[in-house]
Amino acid sequence: MGTAYLTARTSSFSEFLAATAPELLPGARGLQMNADLAKEVPHGTTIVTAAFSGGVVMAGDRRATAGSMIAQRDMEKVFRSDEYSCIGISGSAGVGVELVRVFQLELEHYEKLEGRLLSLEGKANRLAGLVRGNLAAAMQGFVVVPLFAGYDTEEDTGRIFSYDPTGGRYEEHRFYSIGSGSVFARGSLKKLYSDGMSEADAITACMQALYDAADDDSATGGPDMSRRIYPLVASVTADGYQRLTDAQAAAYAEAVVAGRMAAPDGPSAASRTE
Repeated sequence: MGTAYLTARTSSFSEFLAATAPELLPGARGLQMNADLAKEVPHGTTIVTAAFSGGVVMAGDRRATAGSMIAQRDMEKVFRSDEYSCIGISGSAGVGVELVRVFQLELEHYEKLEGRLLSLEGKANRLAGLVRGNLAAAMQGFVVVPLFAGYDTEEDTGRIFSYDPTGGRYEEHRFYSIGSGSVFARGSLKKLYSDGMSEADAITACMQALYDAADDDSATGGPDMSRRIYPLVASVTADGYQRLTDAQAAAYAEAVVAGRMAAPDGPSAASRTE
């Protein structure tokens, strides 16, 4: 083992990796594939997030597609990035999962060297740098676009950040969505969202938004009742990151599906919890 691994001089894991093993960074492996072939690589699709009175909720469908085919029915696209934040990915699945792992190590590395958590603003900025580092691969068709959310312990509120493939970072307010079904999901959230809503109502609104996205976007998967595959849902509050259990996610999904049996187009804002 080289001495560099024992004497890290930076609190940024990505900078350390760039100096010692740059080939391990996402997007730095010289991928040589044409755009048509890149389309056949599994892609993750729709992620939604919404702020509520005590934090944020993030939910993702479970479908991954490769061209016109369903590549995976139970992919996980929402991850814990650290104690007070979460990240969801859309785009090239393999590169996206790799980016998430590096980001998780980035935050853990900072905490160990500095003895404290990075601010939520700082986390969002670090993630922007990682996305920017994937630009060369994105130009070849391996685009990864994350969605980042967390609980800001300094401001005592939930915050949401979106990104573009060049690493541009944008703070969003109230709710947001990314992925192929994002237009439909965002329209659904616009209809259902209200300021100061409870965590349970925010989860239901996100479930409804994913259902609407799946209704109009073939790449987004809705609740799979026969296989018991439901959207992955997580919340981040002052108590930290918490992922819903399969049973909890099933209860929300089943309530949404039952409501759609009576009202296929979904609830109105006045009855969003139906």
